[in-house]
Amino acid sequence: MKFMVLVKATADSEAGIMPSEQLLAEMGQYNEELVKAGIMQAGEGLHPSSKGARVRFSGKNRTVVDGPFSETKELVAGFWIWQCESLQEAIAWVKRCPNPMPGDSEIEIRQVFTADDFGDAFTPELREQEERLRAQIS
Repeated sequence: MKFMVLVKATADSEAGIMPSEQLLAEMGQYNEELVKAGIMQAGEGLHPSSKGARVRFSGKNRTVVDGPFSETKELVAGFWIWQCESLQEAIAWVKRCPNPMPGDSEIEIRQVFTADDFGDAFTPELREQEERLRAQIS
């Protein structure tokens, strides 16, 4: 099972406060453990929302909204993509994570859809297209 593990933003991360050398070292060690265990497929930190934008969709209309965005608790400061046997395994790995922020913080775990999750709506033609695109990305 593939999971996206989301490090939620805080007031500090949205203010652009960078992690300490100690936290960077701790996270580096943790990421090494994830890689050695065959769990981690990708992972990155994100700039604050003040450097981002959102695109809102309404029918054929598109509206661009520049950051920052007000609801810090709804924002993401970083992410990993993990391959785990179960949600319980992903939870166990998150519990081993150093606290990613100086104060209280939260990490959200979400399973990534697979082709089979879409049922009959994901036709053989769409599956073929998806496989072709994934091969090109690799």
